[in-house]
Amino acid sequence: MDDRPIGMFDSGFGGLTVARALIDLLPSEDLVYVGDTARYPYGSKSLDEVRLFATQITHKLVEDYDVKLVVVACNNATAAALEDLRYEFDVPLVGVIDPGLRALLSVTRTGRVGVIGTVGTIASGAYQGALKRRSLAASGPPIELTCAACPGLVELVERGETGGDEARALAERLLAPVVASQVDSLLLGCTHYPYLARTIGEVMGPQVVLVSSAEETAFEVRGILSETGLGRRPIGSNGSRSGRSSGGPTGSHRWISTGEAGDFVRVGQHLFGPELDEADHWEPPVASRPPDRVPEQKRPEVLRRQDRHPEEMLKR
Repeated sequence: MDDRPIGMFDSGFGGLTVARALIDLLPSEDLVYVGDTARYPYGSKSLDEVRLFATQITHKLVEDYDVKLVVVACNNATAAALEDLRYEFDVPLVGVIDPGLRALLSVTRTGRVGVIGTVGTIASGAYQGALKRRSLAASGPPIELTCAACPGLVELVERGETGGDEARALAERLLAPVVASQVDSLLLGCTHYPYLARTIGEVMGPQVVLVSSAEETAFEVRGILSETGLGRRPIGSNGSRSGRSSGGPTGSHRWISTGEAGDFVRVGQHLFGPELDEADHWEPPVASRPPDRVPEQKRPEVLRRQDRHPEEMLKR
């Protein structure tokens, strides 16, 4: 068993949806969360920039907090950097794209599915590529995927504006191509979007199932911790370690922001709850240029988890 914390990061507040799912599923685990609010939104930045930011934050989590696993709780950062991070760091790294796709495919009835995300995530082709790998690896009915970029939604969440006329009008305009495709399920392909689920659901209609990657990502983390022996046993009432997944005191949660810590707490409490009552500030280093991308042929096969078919990953 390993009492080191789990690390997690996002461009800002969206990853708090994943943090909530992880805390609910693994309440005894310690968590260190970095919200890169000084440099959000990631969706409008180049993949090279996002890869640089992700590398800096992962260095921070691994070197300063000795985390045992890192969750890249940002779709854009997952698309831009996950493979390179797995090559560079020795700890397990979990993204949100494959878990989200698994959840989406598990609920569709017609095979017509949609994904909405930031401009960067959709332009990267990450979901299209993940679906293609899945289709090549498994038999089954064909999947018709409609993707739509939704610029502006992240900014609403970062301001704490998760409802109202502005959000509704923007959602109606951005979701129009997905509505026209008559999908039966829609993946919220940005971890910020669950905070807008009510508005998105009203636009899509009651016949469309909204899917978040948060819970499936938390299940994947639990599986890795169990398989590798890195899980932390809960502390029982008598102070001893227990093999149960609940029943003892909760783990500690540390919140870090690259922006103004007071603003992070204010908006974070609105979105996450009163537990987010304190945050530390961290100033990321200034780099002259993004790091070189790791050549595909130099990446060890064992680290390329998202090349595996989603159902295989569930059989670990």
